[in-house]
Formats: sequence, C-alpha cells, structure tokens
Amino acid sequence: MARNNYVVPEAKEAMNRFKMEAASDVGVNLKAGYNGDLTSRQAGSIGGQMVKKMIESYERGSK
Repeated sequence: MARNNYVVPEAKEAMNRFKMEAASDVGVNLKAGYNGDLTSRQAGSIGGQMVKKMIESYERGSK
C-alpha cells in the first residue's frame, strides 16, 4: 500500500484539496478515498496539473 509522507503533517488536508482542484481542472472525476480505478493517464494528468500550478505559484512569488 502506498503512503504519502508529508514533511508537515498538517498540510495533508490542504494537499487533498489541491489534488481535488487539479482533478477538476483537467476534467477527472476524483472522489474522496480510494481512486484505484483511474487510468494512468488520468492520474498523470492530475499530477501534471498540480506541478504546473506549483511552478506558476513559485514564479509569481519570485518576481
């Protein structure tokens, strides 16, 4: 079973909200709890969207 280890455990809920927002942005129906029925493409698009948003946020903050 995969486990997500957070450096700041209090960030877990914020990351879950961020993941749900990213899934919505790319049109993937993500539900709370188990999502093992997602295709690799769907899961990858969610992760890719999250990275894209993190990079955009960093670039806005560093200018």
